[in-house]
Amino acid sequence: MKFLYVALIAGAVITLRLTLLRRGRAADPAPATTRPPGIAVRRWQAPRWTGDVGLIAGREIRERVRGRIFRVGTLIILLVVAAAIVIPKLQSKSGQTVQTVGVVGGLSPTIEQIVTTAGRQNQDTIHFRIEPSGRAARSALRAGTIDLAIVDGKEVLLKEPANSKNAPADPGLVTEVAGYLGLVQTYQKAGLSTSQITAVAHARAVPVHSLQRGSGSATKATSVVGIVLLFLMLTQYCTWILIGVMQEKSSRVVEVLLSTVRPIQLLGGKVLGIGLVALGQASLIVGFALALGAAVGSDLLHGTAPVALLAELFWLVLGYAFYCWVYAAAGSTAERQDQVQTLALPLSLPMIIGYVFSITVASSGNAPVLFKVLAYFPPTAPFCMSALVGLGQATWWEFVLSALITIGATAGMAAFAARIYRRAVLRTGGRVRFRDVVAQRAA
Repeated sequence: MKFLYVALIAGAVITLRLTLLRRGRAADPAPATTRPPGIAVRRWQAPRWTGDVGLIAGREIRERVRGRIFRVGTLIILLVVAAAIVIPKLQSKSGQTVQTVGVVGGLSPTIEQIVTTAGRQNQDTIHFRIEPSGRAARSALRAGTIDLAIVDGKEVLLKEPANSKNAPADPGLVTEVAGYLGLVQTYQKAGLSTSQITAVAHARAVPVHSLQRGSGSATKATSVVGIVLLFLMLTQYCTWILIGVMQEKSSRVVEVLLSTVRPIQLLGGKVLGIGLVALGQASLIVGFALALGAAVGSDLLHGTAPVALLAELFWLVLGYAFYCWVYAAAGSTAERQDQVQTLALPLSLPMIIGYVFSITVASSGNAPVLFKVLAYFPPTAPFCMSALVGLGQATWWEFVLSALITIGATAGMAAFAARIYRRAVLRTGGRVRFRDVVAQRAA
């Protein structure tokens, strides 16, 4: 799985690089922003209540969905998600294995036969080893000389959860042995009367205890994949806004548009349209992952993994809502491609920091205090809080508090970005300096 993580991260970076290069070298000869507004209005029949914002958003949706980059990128992401779900399933344990079972307190011939039968059903060869006490069995588990232990026929003892990545015990064998032992105990207590037959039918497996906490590899893998996709999509869609605003300004079509709509309507329509495309693509990916995982019985989507995916979808919306205004305001200060590339790196630094930190924490399973603090900082919250949810280290009120802080910061950022956009988008002749826009506001 580590190689899969590396491939996903490398693929995300390479795809991002290629997307920026392609858009930088060859701009659309007839981008949406250079066409007369009338054409977009006639093609897109938006509901009347949406007004001009709906018309602009509809034009953005149509142009982005029709783009080859969007279609090819969506297909690549779906293939990567499918590989992340299917490949681990194909590489799951198979073939004949040897399982050494420690026995504390002895086993009756019946129970011994039951364990041997369970091993045969799971393609395991069973070797029994007598342990003098529970302490000796625990020492043997830690040393790796036995794979699991049966204590007095009433408990199955493991070093770590059987479904962990490097667990020595066969998960299927552990499940069946625990279930069979539970049945044996029920039979011993029952005299096979009507009520006791009912008790046998509802027998429960004996408890399976672990000496140490499991790594939760399935949830970790899902969290890592989700964070990679979150970073890729946020970067992609915010870059679209940055370049789109720059193209409108450089082609001077923004002057025509602003003669019929207000700046906040133009900016809001662009942000809304691209945001809906992002939400639609993300919903498609999450739905595809959940459906495929359920179809193949993948361990990646067991436990808290679906919750982690839905949390990442939610934070994609909040992360986009926060960053889109920043990128739109920055795009209004540039009018050439080289200026956009200069702005892209400093704007993406908070995302890169949150992304790298979250990947590290999600892979290790240990969240330091600084990471938990960053989960409440709006620029890094989409990545850090998603990772905490995936690890099960965020309560509902912490999630809600982080979301409310981000929403409040987004409202403030939207108001600030709208002022920057209104003052900078009509200024041509070179890149507009931020201090000049602030000075203009003060004046």
